[in-house]
Order: sequence, then C-alpha cells, then structure tokens
Amino acid sequence: MTDPHDSSRLNQLDLNLLHVFDVVAREGNLSEAARGLSVTQSAVSHAIARLRAQLGDPLFVRRGRGVAPTPLAERLAPAIRQAMGVLERALVARGAFDPEVDVPHLTLALPDEIEPMVLPVLRTRLARTAPDLVLASVRIDRPRMRADLWNRKLDVVLDVPQPTPPEVLHQPMFDDAFCVAASRQRRQLRRDAYLAAGHVAVSSRRHGPAMEDYLLAAHGVERRVVVRCRRYETALAIVAASDLLLTLPRQQIAHHRAALPIRLFRTPVAIPPMQVRLYWHRERDDEPAHRWIREQIRRCLASSSPATRARSRHRSA
Repeated sequence: MTDPHDSSRLNQLDLNLLHVFDVVAREGNLSEAARGLSVTQSAVSHAIARLRAQLGDPLFVRRGRGVAPTPLAERLAPAIRQAMGVLERALVARGAFDPEVDVPHLTLALPDEIEPMVLPVLRTRLARTAPDLVLASVRIDRPRMRADLWNRKLDVVLDVPQPTPPEVLHQPMFDDAFCVAASRQRRQLRRDAYLAAGHVAVSSRRHGPAMEDYLLAAHGVERRVVVRCRRYETALAIVAASDLLLTLPRQQIAHHRAALPIRLFRTPVAIPPMQVRLYWHRERDDEPAHRWIREQIRRCLASSSPATRARSRHRSA
C-alpha cells in the first residue's frame, strides 16, 4: 500500500530539480553541471538549495574543486539516473529514431596506439548518416573508465581486455596478430636474435610495460627496451634507421608503413593476438542512440579488420 505521506511529498517536489541533481551527481562539479545544462552556476546552486530544503539533506558537500554526494545522495543518484533514462527513451520513442537528429555527438576513449586504425574509418561511416555529428576522440584513463561512462563524459571506450565491474558491458571488436618490424638490412629473425636485440616500445603511458610486454611476460619472456615513444610512425622511423626491433599489431603497418625501408617478420616468440573490446555502461544498453553508435562502430571495425581484408583480397585474386 502506498504511504499517503510519501505521495504528498512527491506531489510537492519540483521534478525539474531532479534533472539538475542528476547532472550535478554525474559531473561532481557545479560549474561543469551548469555548462552541461546551459545555465549559470548560481542557477544550479539555487536549484540544489531548493532540493536540499525539500529533502532535508545537504545532498552535496564541497570536496576539492568539486562536490561529493552525501550518503542520501549516493542512494538517490542511481534511481534518479534510471528515471531520467526512462524519460529520455520515452521521448525518443515518440517518433522514428533519426541518427542525424538524435545523435548530435559521440565521445570515445581509446589508446593513442589504435586511434589511427579506428578514427578515419569511423568518421567516414558516421558522415554518411549523421553528417553533423561531432566526433571526439580522447585519451583513455583506465582508472576513471567506469565513472566516465556512468556520468556520460564518455559514450564508449575501445581498449584491450581488462577487468570490469558488472555495470560495464563489453564485447570483442577485432583481433590483430603481432609481427616484428626491422630495417631491410636484417634478413632473418630467430628467437635468440629477438631476445638479444634492442627494442622500441610504443605506449602513451609515461612508464610501465607496453601492451606486448604483458603478453610476452605471460610466456616468461622479457625483452630489452632501449627506446620508448608514443606513436608507431616514430617507432617505425627509428627502426628503419637502426638495428632495433619493433613488435606491433599487423594493422599498424597499413596505417604507418608508407615508404620506409622496413622488413616484416613473424614473431619468433609466441604472442597471442591483440584483442580490442568495446565498453559501455549498462544503463545505456537499451538507448536507441547508443545502440546505433555501437552498431556503427562494430560495422566499421568489422569492415576494416585483418580477416575482412584478407577475404576481400582472396575474392579479388
């Protein structure tokens, strides 16, 4: 049975304030919330003050340059976000879904190393059906991935497999085998030569192992990295002019090889293929716009995957 007091309390509540609460909870910052709502910061502060008075709780307290939720706000935030999501889906469902209108922007995070493989083909595909869509690629911040997906600072994340909480969903996008790039002076590459050589590592992180080092370590192999850089085109230029080796996903060659004097070898040490997965928040799983975004990413990466290109070459042969 519904408590009449609770019904009266809901009737007295200004539901517009819940939308402000939702944005503040997601942003953790009043000025950022104001920017997202296209209002002044004082308007946001006034709205939260009204909601505080109605609920009898501070809701948010200052923390550093932002705000942190009180225990009550932490309990309310998921239910209010879910209610806002239901309303958003209901409004979209009032008419036929139109990506040109209903998907104004897409923000995805991905490692620097795979951006050249993804962004050009994705932009080309999106431009066909949503030419005015604003596409933003940002550097991945793995510790913040769950929070950034939840507060909608990110729509999706493309990254290698990693542990995720239950509220973050994922699916594989493509696999890419590793190869080894060397200068054309090198005629062959055996395991002992690979282990003895100096290596170039590509990573957007300031320190720590590169992606392939984790895979090599699983086989008890540690290589000698003497140069570390952020981009594959830089690494390939270094390799072309030296006796160093570069271990990289094969797709990167198509994007960066150009006319450099490079010779490719199979990896003489067993390394499993690099797998790239798509990550998104469970709350957005059923949103029509988000389903469309995920489908566009899946299709463009499937069409540009190594396996698809190999089948295409086979048919044209």
